[in-house]
Amino acid sequence: MKTRILSACIMLPLLLLIYFGGRVLAAGVFIISLMAFREFCACFETAGRKPGRIIGYCGILLLGVLGQLQPWMSFGTESLFLLAGLFLLVAASLIYLFDMERLEPADAFATIAGVLYTGFFPYHVVLVDQSGAPVLIWLIFLSAFGSDIFAYFTGMAIGRHKLCPKISPKKTVEGCIGGLAGAVLLCGLFGWFFARSYFPHCLVLGLAAGAFSQLGDLSASVLKRKAGVKDFGNLIPGHGGILDRFDSVLFTAPLIYYYIAIVLPLLGQ
Repeated sequence: MKTRILSACIMLPLLLLIYFGGRVLAAGVFIISLMAFREFCACFETAGRKPGRIIGYCGILLLGVLGQLQPWMSFGTESLFLLAGLFLLVAASLIYLFDMERLEPADAFATIAGVLYTGFFPYHVVLVDQSGAPVLIWLIFLSAFGSDIFAYFTGMAIGRHKLCPKISPKKTVEGCIGGLAGAVLLCGLFGWFFARSYFPHCLVLGLAAGAFSQLGDLSASVLKRKAGVKDFGNLIPGHGGILDRFDSVLFTAPLIYYYIAIVLPLLGQ
């Protein structure tokens, strides 16, 4: 437990990226995405797959450049850039299969999935920062880390019923409920003190993002179990690699962005 707490404290300086926002945040997300893609490839290589690393790095670089250009794009142009990037990613991954004697179709699909999972998903952090409600960017991390911490301690204290024993034997139903409650509590407190006009939305997002946070964690556990590895990496003591720490954020960031982009305008905010 001490190792987990110490590692969590080491992660706190990363919150400065959110505070500064803008290019500092975009650069941080870009670097984290590259590191996460490297871990993703290593995990799949352990399982016998051969993701296209160069294709993946170029795809994430394209997203990083797009993140810097977006504030100067006309409305709708950013969507065209993302679609064009997706086309290039899929096309390059399929062309990658021309080495028929060495590669299998699953290698191309692993490449595409890796870029989307470690590049496109976290890119939504930048999109939230550039949205009409950038203050809600804190909910991405409050919901993810709050759900993780409250689920851990609730499960340790009163956990009795296994949630998904084949995926993650230590997770319990009680821990899951505690994690949801913790995410709602932290997001609600944030909304009350720092984003009062969005307070009801903070409660809704706390619950929804708390659930998605746990789904993200379980999804990462499935990938690791299928690959036969305990952690994606060993960069962070007690937490494994970058993906082991940010697997929940990868699911909460898109959810919160699309809530801001779709739901808030429908409600007149």
